[in-house]
Amino acid sequence: MSNRREFEIAFVGLKPGVHEFEYKIDNKFFGSYGEQEFTNCTANIKLLLDKKSGFLQLKFDIDGYTEVVCDRCSNPLTKQLWEEFNIIVKIVEDPETMNLQEEDPDVYYIGRGESHLKIADWIYEFVSLSVPLQKMCADSDIGGQQCNKEVLEKLKKMEEAVSKDSNPIWKGLDKFKGLK
Repeated sequence: MSNRREFEIAFVGLKPGVHEFEYKIDNKFFGSYGEQEFTNCTANIKLLLDKKSGFLQLKFDIDGYTEVVCDRCSNPLTKQLWEEFNIIVKIVEDPETMNLQEEDPDVYYIGRGESHLKIADWIYEFVSLSVPLQKMCADSDIGGQQCNKEVLEKLKKMEEAVSKDSNPIWKGLDKFKGLK
């Protein structure tokens, strides 16, 4: 991985209380993570770190935009990223064992000898989770200027073909429709 020092927080020197950090993320950040389902990502990450005795509370606010491909017509779309994630980092003697046993994904353990908190992987995960699962043009935009009309026409033809050539396996079930 490239130099990720800017994504390390030296929490040992911080006084107890809330501390704010801001990060600007672009495509360069994702280079070391391989290919993504999105491009041209511009995200602003606001991190509130609340240092307490024996643990840290982290609140990540993700805001920004990214480009994705429409699941329906394959044209590029710009989608807004907007999400909030919380993590609790507990400081313990045996973090490896505790991390293996922990079932809550929002709790993470680090050793008492640790002085830096590495947050790059969390930022990657949280930005990726902020991208909508269903990436489609808005219903009002279907068939509009944004949509790929060739793909929509082919989908329409496929739907018609499927409805005409319905599977003969189901033909015998028609006689049971009226029975209850």
